[in-house]
Amino acid sequence: MKKNIVLFVLFILPIVAYLFFASGINSFAKLPTITEKIPDLKWKTADGQSITLDNKITILGFTGSKVLYNEGNFFNLNQKIYNKNKNFKDFQFVMIAPKGSEGEVKELMEKLKPIAEDKDISKWIFVFAAPEEIREYYSKLNLVGQLDDNAGTANVYIVDKARNLRGRKGKNLEGKEEYKEGYNTISAADLHNEMSDDVKIILYEYRAALKKNNPKTEMKRKI
Repeated sequence: MKKNIVLFVLFILPIVAYLFFASGINSFAKLPTITEKIPDLKWKTADGQSITLDNKITILGFTGSKVLYNEGNFFNLNQKIYNKNKNFKDFQFVMIAPKGSEGEVKELMEKLKPIAEDKDISKWIFVFAAPEEIREYYSKLNLVGQLDDNAGTANVYIVDKARNLRGRKGKNLEGKEEYKEGYNTISAADLHNEMSDDVKIILYEYRAALKKNNPKTEMKRKI
């Protein structure tokens, strides 16, 4: 009996603990809403495709005009967040870029493809707008952070299926006040730790809701 207990503690318990924490439910609390019902997008991709935030889990970004100058930020986001989550249904990465940067975006996509899992960059979506339109849209997100002179920011944002911008606000699990509206793509650590955890929470929310509403079919599909 004692031998079985020792084996459980040494081998089984660590595996169970890993699966529990890796699943994203270690935070368990619902990820707070920073801004409710942000506006939907009215701009199109370079090939004229309309894009919506409705009924999608979106990683929203603002590239600024110096797309290739900041290519390292996109590489970080691709490796730490995109590759791990691109296979989830209704998940997309939407980047708002200034008109005139179409050529740089195309070159960036060519550089991202070789490092994307299975060379699949279909969830990377870029829409184009005039800089003044981008600034006006960003102002409606009601955030503390601001766009730079190139109508961009290194931060990206999590938007849920109801177009609520989500992040960290209020007391965390340690009882400390915390506020986080965006995730810094310059910092691989920020993406790997905080953003990765928060994306897991969002996905868990929808898994739980799907399981509750469709208990017989939930295991047959991904979000």
